[in-house]
Amino acid sequence: MIKSEEVYKIGIFNKPHGIHGELYFTFTDDVFDRADCDYLICLLDGIFVPFYIENYRFCSDTIALIKLEGIDSVERARMFTRMEVYFPIKYVVEDTKTDEELSLNALIGFEIEDSIFGKLGQITAIDSSTVNTLFIIEGERGELLIPVCEEFIVKFDYKKKQIRMNLPEGLVNLDVAADV
Repeated sequence: MIKSEEVYKIGIFNKPHGIHGELYFTFTDDVFDRADCDYLICLLDGIFVPFYIENYRFCSDTIALIKLEGIDSVERARMFTRMEVYFPIKYVVEDTKTDEELSLNALIGFEIEDSIFGKLGQITAIDSSTVNTLFIIEGERGELLIPVCEEFIVKFDYKKKQIRMNLPEGLVNLDVAADV
């Protein structure tokens, strides 16, 4: 049985294309193209279910046409419309060992701990809208924005979903100082 902590969301299936069961797939991470994994995971009635990829082709940087095994008609493909798509984290970790960059979306849900302040909270989103990509962290201090910077990261623990960081002095308590 696939557990929620073993996967992360990479996109959503949209409307069917053609009559042979292809689906438009809008994705935030193209890890399915980089990692050695031949299936995607969907959440059906509260259960994560793998679906094997028959083939796919890119339409743009964020949209692909995808054909799943066993989905051979527009009627069957319609059942997947607006369905969230997940990817197994273990394949992302394996992919990272080949000097590929870790997909930041795979870190959503990880706990962040600072060497001075201790637990800061959980990564709830990644903000890549500016030059400096940020972890958006929700914790007891409220929302924190922490730069994604390799120099700050001390340790990754994939199994425990934890990241230990050594953040510069003043970065964590910027919001605290503003409230005074």
